[in-house]
Amino acid sequence: MDKIIINVGRQIGSGGRAVARLLAEEFGCKFYDREILNLAAKESGFSEKFFEQIDENKGFLRSLFRSVHPMLSHGTDMYGNQFSQEGLFRFQSIAILKAAQEGSCVFVGRCADYILRDMDNVVNVFITADMEDRINAVSSRLGCGEEEARKKIVQGENHRASYYNYYTGKKWGHSDGYDLCVNTSRLGIEGTAAFISDFIRKNEANRNNQ
Repeated sequence: MDKIIINVGRQIGSGGRAVARLLAEEFGCKFYDREILNLAAKESGFSEKFFEQIDENKGFLRSLFRSVHPMLSHGTDMYGNQFSQEGLFRFQSIAILKAAQEGSCVFVGRCADYILRDMDNVVNVFITADMEDRINAVSSRLGCGEEEARKKIVQGENHRASYYNYYTGKKWGHSDGYDLCVNTSRLGIEGTAAFISDFIRKNEANRNNQ
């Protein structure tokens, strides 16, 4: 198969990251989730920890800028002489573009489907799961009760949707923005990864026959 880019959006607790890693192994792709933050930090000159704090959380980003902006020198130049969330998003976008240009990749979230929209042979996938399964997964991972897990899912996805919708002009999780949407509650993590792999191969074969 030629170079391929797989972008995986996911609901919290759906197992989307695990599916994405299996896809990376299946197709011999580099895997980027939080790893992209290190590349963005190198592009910007800011610390990786700083990017981790603002990761996919637009509401927190505004308050963070209010606290750090006075500490920056007046000579700081970030795309138009202003320290802005758009500037930081651009650093992340540049890192994603560079990684995608170098070879086959699997990206988890971070608006990669939008950033790489003009590249060839890109497959955009969204991973969902039943709410009960997602609550159980988050509760187990964080060691919290079901109500707390539900609260974290709702709050986290509100932030995630706000971030995605703001930068892409699309609606996070809506099926018309993806090539394939799969519910891991039906097939499990490995079954979902196998299903997506089969879809990708058939999609590639169809593309080559056109």
